[in-house]
Amino acid sequence: MREALEQDLNKVLQGALEMLATVERMLPIAASVLNDQHGAKLDEVKALDREVDAHEARIEAECLRLIALHQPVARDLRLIALVLKSLTDIERMGDYTVHVAEDGEELSRAPALKKYVNLSRMLERLQEMAAALREAIAGRDVAGAGAALVMDDEVDDLYEQVQRELVTYMLEDPRNISKSLILMRVGRSLERIGDHMENVAERVQYWVTGQRG
Repeated sequence: MREALEQDLNKVLQGALEMLATVERMLPIAASVLNDQHGAKLDEVKALDREVDAHEARIEAECLRLIALHQPVARDLRLIALVLKSLTDIERMGDYTVHVAEDGEELSRAPALKKYVNLSRMLERLQEMAAALREAIAGRDVAGAGAALVMDDEVDDLYEQVQRELVTYMLEDPRNISKSLILMRVGRSLERIGDHMENVAERVQYWVTGQRG
């Protein structure tokens, strides 16, 4: 009975990691839509987001089945709680990545306002953060989850720089307002992706140690 439970727990954990990996795959495609004006890739981002949604529904049902069938003990429940609570965060990461690609596609219809240096850096950090988070969860590594949290601090700093810079563009020329507002929305979406990753990272310590930070 215990062996079957362990297998099922590992299955839901791997499912959550696959879900996060799918978001990780979405990010560079969204970056290509934004930075390289590859608007046609928007459909690819949306298709991957549908995979994320399908993962969420399947994993949630499996977690609830485990609770009903196995009556898991405390440490097992911590893992199930980590997965269940993180599903919504990962699903939202996918949604915000779609928003970035949609805004990138809209921006691709006209000449770029500027090179999106800080937005590109945000996207890069988020990809690194997703990879670090997956590794931390797979390795039950509290320190690795902490490293992901540090990356989110940089994402937040870059977001503030983006906002200040775009306000300057709007003040210099009212014709820049429309594009600047879209770019602000892109920055906000990226900042929110980081926040949802942060939520997942903060749960790792409790899962591994049973202690809250």
